[in-house]
Amino acid sequence: MKNITLSAEEHLIERARQTARSQHKTLNAAFRQWLQDYVAQSEDLLKYDEVMHRLRHIRAGRKFTREEMNERR
Repeated sequence: MKNITLSAEEHLIERARQTARSQHKTLNAAFRQWLQDYVAQSEDLLKYDEVMHRLRHIRAGRKFTREEMNERR
């Protein structure tokens, strides 16, 4: 595991520590969780973009009726 140094306003750091403490976490643990969530969000967007790129050739050409949209196959 690598260490990093961040800088922020002192009052924000203290509020973040209080929030982490109320969640029974350390500020370090809360940051690691945030970092994982941040990366996962980016990966989800990339997956979405890949799917949309693969489906770019599909055109409905018209609006579907409610019955058609809810049709089960």
